[in-house]
Amino acid sequence: MSIFRSGLLILTSPLSSLSLRLMPILASAARLVQETLYIQLQPGLSLSGASQPRFAYVPATSEVHNLISRLYADADIYRHLDVRILLSNLLNQGANPPFLGSVQNLSQPPEVVLTDYESADGIQSNPIKQRLERYANSCYNCCPKLRSVLLYPDYDLQADNGELSPQEETEKTYEPLQSFSDVVVGGTFDRLHNGHKILLSVSCLLAENRLLIGVSDKDLLENKLLKELILPFEQRLDDLIEFLVDVKPSLLFDINPLYDPFGPSITDANLKCIVVSEETFKGGLSVNKRRAENNLSELVLHKINLAVDPQHARNEEEKISSSSLRYRLLGTLLCAPPKNPSLPSSPYIIGLTGGSGSGKSSVGQYLHRLGAFHLDMDRLGHNIYKPGGPVYQQVIKAFGPGTDEATQRYHVASDGSNSKRKDRRGSQAGKGRVCAGCGYVAGGRLVGHGSRGLDNHHSRK
Repeated sequence: MSIFRSGLLILTSPLSSLSLRLMPILASAARLVQETLYIQLQPGLSLSGASQPRFAYVPATSEVHNLISRLYADADIYRHLDVRILLSNLLNQGANPPFLGSVQNLSQPPEVVLTDYESADGIQSNPIKQRLERYANSCYNCCPKLRSVLLYPDYDLQADNGELSPQEETEKTYEPLQSFSDVVVGGTFDRLHNGHKILLSVSCLLAENRLLIGVSDKDLLENKLLKELILPFEQRLDDLIEFLVDVKPSLLFDINPLYDPFGPSITDANLKCIVVSEETFKGGLSVNKRRAENNLSELVLHKINLAVDPQHARNEEEKISSSSLRYRLLGTLLCAPPKNPSLPSSPYIIGLTGGSGSGKSSVGQYLHRLGAFHLDMDRLGHNIYKPGGPVYQQVIKAFGPGTDEATQRYHVASDGSNSKRKDRRGSQAGKGRVCAGCGYVAGGRLVGHGSRGLDNHHSRK
């Protein structure tokens, strides 16, 4: 059971064996931390002996690049965790170590420091824990009453014996990661998830001086699934800045709203590299085409793989996706209804709206089974077009005489001709008539029509 809101995980295992150990380590950490988990890669750090362990820089290699992607992907099954891999100690080839000051300020100061380091006797050794706490405090702004835990994960290596398979050994690369002075990346960054974090972390690793970030807004959101649930630009911006400053504060972040697919990527002469995913690779090619038209040098395209969501439902995308996160919000209370003293506390009105097939009837029936009074405006609307209804004669006049179909399916002309124009005429015929003799919704309130409004029995329900 999680007992700390925020934690710092120091990984000391050799990079070559961490891929095999990530899942057990993350499982152990997820049982202790309930919100923010910072992770620092510090392979080879020794917490034994007389000397105090010190912060050391780790070369930024392709192996580190792949490990970061794997770590975020594996951590996605722990949806309560906001994982942030700290990049300050990862150094590009030829780059000078950045000046970080005495300690790095984190937005969520860790309450506990964890490690995969194991003592020789396999117990919670106080001297080792004390060194771990001093090390954490020397690097980051931890909480005053910092606790420490040696995880001792349950490694289930089976026949691997802690060694990589021949295929993994072949894919493992120790080549230094190519870096660039100025890097650009773009996205919507709605509800920052681990797929975004891979994209941003790789961009931070590649950038030496400046990271230019385009954040989609306005027209670029029109075709997004459930665009109404996309967070406001300002909130997405705040979440983005907090994450970036946490993971690599030494970098200059230049964040711009995107109102078209290109933004400053086709006009900024200082840019050297663009980070894309498998989905946006063609967009990167288009950026270079436009840059050539503007007499600017082409950008190096650095492509990352999409991270698979291990818990995606059948109706969701396989990749870790903001669209899936928004889809999971359906049926949940997004925010408490605002209090309005001018409205009566009873009856409590719920309005169900949406397009054809969106589920209005299903939700209405569900609420009805729970005891709510169900006022089906669609059914009432259909009733007024039936023979003897208040607008029956107007429908016949609009669509032609003598056809039952004109009243049952009033949106189709009896002869099939000029149906769009007649549909408008049929709609005008029924306009304002649905409310006759029953309650109707206006301005968020239930309004009675004359003396024939909803009776008290229905109002109470």
